Amino acid sequence: MHVKVGDKVIVIAGKDKGKTGKVLKALPKKDRVVVEGINIQTRHQKARGPQEPGGIIKSEGAIHVSNVMVYNESLKKGTRVGYKVLEDGKKVRYMKADGETLDK
Repeated sequence: MHVKVGDKVIVIAGKDKGKTGKVLKALPKKDRVVVEGINIQTRHQKARGPQEPGGIIKSEGAIHVSNVMVYNESLKKGTRVGYKVLEDGKKVRYMKADGETLDK
């Protein structure tokens, strides 16, 4: 997957198109990611005693990884991700728009 947990991404398709957020969870087997503040879903929770009251719970749902791009702070837009191998043999991701590396 071209995004990892902690990356700032922009949504490029769907009802939340144009919004940005941080990747909270990556689900590589399903090709999905959970992004902070994106694809908010509501669920009605029944009370389970005095410690756990009922109510409406809002949480982020997973979206397909093809609907997000890594967000470039300096250019203020999404960018594609490339891979390169450094001199020490470490494989890193970089932003194709300006060449800045994502992995430290």
